[in-house]
Amino acid sequence: MKALLISLLSLSLSLLISSSVAATSPSTAVLDVKGKPLIVGSNYFAFPVIRGSGGGLYPANIKHNNTHCPQDIIQEATEDKGIPVVLTPVNAKDGNVVPLSTDLNVRFYTPTTCAKEMVWKLDAYDQLSNQTFVKTGGAIGNPGINTLSSWFKIDKFDNDYKFVFCPSVCSTCRVICRDVGIFVNKGVRFLVLSDVPFKVQFEKTF
Repeated sequence: MKALLISLLSLSLSLLISSSVAATSPSTAVLDVKGKPLIVGSNYFAFPVIRGSGGGLYPANIKHNNTHCPQDIIQEATEDKGIPVVLTPVNAKDGNVVPLSTDLNVRFYTPTTCAKEMVWKLDAYDQLSNQTFVKTGGAIGNPGINTLSSWFKIDKFDNDYKFVFCPSVCSTCRVICRDVGIFVNKGVRFLVLSDVPFKVQFEKTF
């Protein structure tokens, strides 16, 4: 009987360890260009996989030019890598791995007076352009109906990645899931919901 209890205890411990390892396995994590898992709290450039299709992302005042802090999210016209982002999955702590297909907040790393305003969120549908823009001004944490527009996911796209708006932080909310892509208007490349995903890769800044 004692031997049986020891065997069961060993088996349970083994399963617990295996589950813990699987939860942070690189196969379920978002990887950077060096094949390393993205880490919560670190800064990463998010820029196109295909060369010649523009650069990374940055906040700017284009449509919302009467605000102090930039609210539009624009893709660089050149191959500049843009402004790095910090990824914060729901209920995650600094140092944890960023998992695939998990609700997360995306924030531009800008150590300025506008730092708290740099969280991505979904804007209201714009009838004039027939687009739904992704902008800054979102909220970090507090998952639920009041912050629904601030939650995105990173999914696999071929061998690379794409941002997706498909929040699951509100069980009573009905959400139409869409990929995040690029809309070009008068030469400016805006971040919007789209049927054509913006294929990205991630590179750690330092």
